[in-house]
Amino acid sequence: MNPTLIGISGIVLMIAIFMTRMPVAYVMAMVGFLGFSIMSSVNGSLNLLAKDFYEVFSSYDLTTVPLFILMGQLAFNSGISAKLYASAYRFLGNTKGGLAIATVSACTAFGAVCGSSAATAATMATVGLPEMRKFGYADELAAGSVASGGGLGMIMPPSVVLIVYGILTEQSIGRLFMAGILPALLVTVLFIITIMIWCHFMPEMGPRGESFTWKEKIKSLSGMGETLSVFALVMGGLFYGLFTPTEAAAVGVMGVLLVSVVRRQLSWQRFVDALYETLKTSCMVMMLVAGATVFGKFLAVTRIPYDIATWIGSFDLPPILILGMVVMVYFIGGCFMDSLALVMLTVPIFFPLVLGLGYDPIWFGIIIVMVTEMGVITPPVGINVYVVYGVARGLPGRGMTLESIFKGIAPFMVAVLIGTIILAIFPQIILYLPNLMY
Repeated sequence: MNPTLIGISGIVLMIAIFMTRMPVAYVMAMVGFLGFSIMSSVNGSLNLLAKDFYEVFSSYDLTTVPLFILMGQLAFNSGISAKLYASAYRFLGNTKGGLAIATVSACTAFGAVCGSSAATAATMATVGLPEMRKFGYADELAAGSVASGGGLGMIMPPSVVLIVYGILTEQSIGRLFMAGILPALLVTVLFIITIMIWCHFMPEMGPRGESFTWKEKIKSLSGMGETLSVFALVMGGLFYGLFTPTEAAAVGVMGVLLVSVVRRQLSWQRFVDALYETLKTSCMVMMLVAGATVFGKFLAVTRIPYDIATWIGSFDLPPILILGMVVMVYFIGGCFMDSLALVMLTVPIFFPLVLGLGYDPIWFGIIIVMVTEMGVITPPVGINVYVVYGVARGLPGRGMTLESIFKGIAPFMVAVLIGTIILAIFPQIILYLPNLMY
């Protein structure tokens, strides 16, 4: 049978099995194993399966993933996220839409110690939704700001998606982290502008909250000192070459743990909860990487990635239009797949093409994350939407519908799209810090 036909059949089979809601990691590993068995032999596929799984689970580079996840879990369970929100609330709460602005700002700050989009959304939903409901915020604005703000955890370093992209493409994780800072701040500013415009024309969506004195505002900044100190320690060590990414993650974990213990904010039960959630999330990520590795080897044998790259490259189009086609694939794929799984599935296909077009791999990595950020709030998958919906259902008071949440994220999707266009036109925004520090 033609290798290309086998590869296409494998992709169709994989998509069909996705519809059964079987875990993505298992589907990719299974289809990759079956496809490789047809292309070579069952014994060869068994050897490939054992080798790839062993290499992934024994990878030194991937130890950054559980460490950064643990850092985020410790920060959440020790109450750092609540302090970040309280500080932002005191400065911004008494303006129109101020609580939503405070939520987005706190998402950016918490993303600096978390690295997970869903974890950031869940944390800020738990902290921010009750406050916004208390002051009469519309569900669309309240839920939309939390779900969209959670996506900032994908861009703001340390980002799990950026770590995996760096490992798959053999790019410097330190450079990727540096490249993500300014885009994250840009999206934050665009979200804030979106909220201000929304509440200017529809002030009933986000009424003013209570006012605080300057003394209370300054005092609240002490709650941000912990996050800023840990972020400065981790990123500063990477800036100046004092730590490798793995060492920086370990230092970050120890920093958050020390702060939590010294301030007596972390009980034994919460510590155990943080370890459990870290183990669960890390195993999910590792299985995704292993499954994508097996499936990627199968695709490589069928030569489909090279055929697609050759086919797209054969169009007599400017490189920017070809890149636009690639970005559109990521946007459409993000509507149906988890962002991490999508990145691992498609990077082996499109990365050689993008390099052939002469684009910077660091810049492309950030653009991918920006586009997949839209995926985490886009129906029908929109994982952040379902996370916020799940948290909202557990809160007292009126219910919140999925329709209102999806309606609320629409203006923020426009903001992310504008941000992506700005970064595409001005790539130096992404590359400035990496070039400066390295």
